[in-house]
Amino acid sequence: MDLDVAIIGAGPGGTTCAALIKKYLPRAEVGLFERAHFPREHIGESQLPQIGYILAEMGCWDAVEAAGFPIKIGATYRWGNDSKLWDFEFTPAADYVSEPRPRQFSDQARQLAFQVDRRIYDQILAAQAEQLGATVHFGQAVRRVLSHDDEVHGLQLDNGKTIRAKWYIDATGNSGLLRRAMQVGVSAPTKLQNVAFWDYWDDADWAVRATGDATRVLVLSIGCGWIWFIPINQTRTSIGFVCPASFYRDGQRNAEELYSWALAQEPLIGSLTTRARRSGEVQATKDWSFLADRLTGKNWMLVGEAAGFADPILAAGLTLTQTGAREAAYTVVSLLRQEHEPRWLLQHYSDNQRARIRQHIRFADFWYSANGAFTDLQDYTREIARDAGLDLNPQQAFQWLGTGGFTHDLLGQAVIGGFDLGGVRQLAQRLVNADENVWTLSHYNRFRLDLDGAVQESIPAYIEGRIHAVPCLHRGPSRLPLVGAFLMVVKALQKAERADQLLRHMREQAQSQSAGIHPDLALRQVLMCLELLVNESWVRCEHIAGEPCIVMRTPKEGGCIHSNIDLVDRIEALTPRAEARL
Repeated sequence: MDLDVAIIGAGPGGTTCAALIKKYLPRAEVGLFERAHFPREHIGESQLPQIGYILAEMGCWDAVEAAGFPIKIGATYRWGNDSKLWDFEFTPAADYVSEPRPRQFSDQARQLAFQVDRRIYDQILAAQAEQLGATVHFGQAVRRVLSHDDEVHGLQLDNGKTIRAKWYIDATGNSGLLRRAMQVGVSAPTKLQNVAFWDYWDDADWAVRATGDATRVLVLSIGCGWIWFIPINQTRTSIGFVCPASFYRDGQRNAEELYSWALAQEPLIGSLTTRARRSGEVQATKDWSFLADRLTGKNWMLVGEAAGFADPILAAGLTLTQTGAREAAYTVVSLLRQEHEPRWLLQHYSDNQRARIRQHIRFADFWYSANGAFTDLQDYTREIARDAGLDLNPQQAFQWLGTGGFTHDLLGQAVIGGFDLGGVRQLAQRLVNADENVWTLSHYNRFRLDLDGAVQESIPAYIEGRIHAVPCLHRGPSRLPLVGAFLMVVKALQKAERADQLLRHMREQAQSQSAGIHPDLALRQVLMCLELLVNESWVRCEHIAGEPCIVMRTPKEGGCIHSNIDLVDRIEALTPRAEARL
């Protein structure tokens, strides 16, 4: 069988890649080879809002929405120095408006996400790939990768057939079948080595049920680890426990005993599962963050968890997988069309995914450091900053992280893991119990671009089926992509220096160039990008007496992050939580 693209694995990474290749290059012959028969269970049910855009682009938003998965408006946490519960919401729950289901991909839907039953979700994505013309071969495992000199020459299936293609995609998850065959090493840029245990429950109560089908997932720290509680359809809930591998290894409990013990530490979980029934045996996996040393070869690419994995505390697994698969599809289409230089395409695909995965790993490290997994939070943030190429003392490193050290997840925006820069700052304050924070830009009222020493190169932007080469400035470890909200800031700075005039020009940019986004949200993104550019010295600032400033503050409480009073009262009414400290 001769193909243009052979994809190993028909999970969300493989099917997203296949569907978008076929959408934008219908003549391409695309085959997926999946060892399992669907439907099948799979961990990783919670999403971030970016996936909605990918589902719409694939053409399967309507099918996913029609499945009736719970709408995820955010998460409720007990984490860090504060023993109380608090909520993070993609959009404030008070502003949420119930919409009849199935919903259109509305402005509100763009800001929200799903919690999905992977037995159903993965089938929907595979069906869409087939609808667009890809061929999905279920129950056909790849037994051997034929290769020489970093080039794949074919895939031998367990039925004896050999598949040959121009390009090969490894979407086999953390098993990394092709990655291992090509002898690609992996690194673990983290101190975390966690294991996860989970099972599915029928008829558990939801902890949070907003208007309609909206809910929040639960993340509850119990000191030695944390519990997740994720409703994945109207009657089924995924409940899991994550802890250090050493805690499991040094204990005297098997997986079943440890799982039952962990859930018993949390009275809220016991209350929610009083009438529920477990589906089967406890499942387990290691949740060790890792990153492949390289993601591409002469005619092959790694997608999703074959390329790397970030700890599940950010619920970013599916989002990283499908975002990376989308960019892999664009790259393959451009390679087959011979539109750009192959080395440039492959290098930037690899750099994008490695940077994105590494950011999520390091952001997860910060979460754990704030929960007491590491003894000195500020000392550890110095290590995180050093990994990003910055030589900072602990106090400087913590300031860098809290002011946006992890907010280059999406090209042209200041976001990571569902948090924009404001959310990152508010999160940092919540985790370390800090007070209201005034933004750096608020101390000044004159702003000028400083591009001295910057080097310009072209980077890819993945837009409507085409890869566009857009300019990006680099200076040391910092970069300034001249696209999206960053470009709006630059254009505004070219017209004005005074804060009041600059704000007017940024508002005009946001209103005219942010299709599909509310102007106020677009302006917020532009202001966050200005803050980043100030903190990274792309913009020189001064304060002139008598001139107005752009006053930006991040309160510890309010907006998208706030205390959860209802669940706190509910927990306090139950049996006091047993201590389970390391």
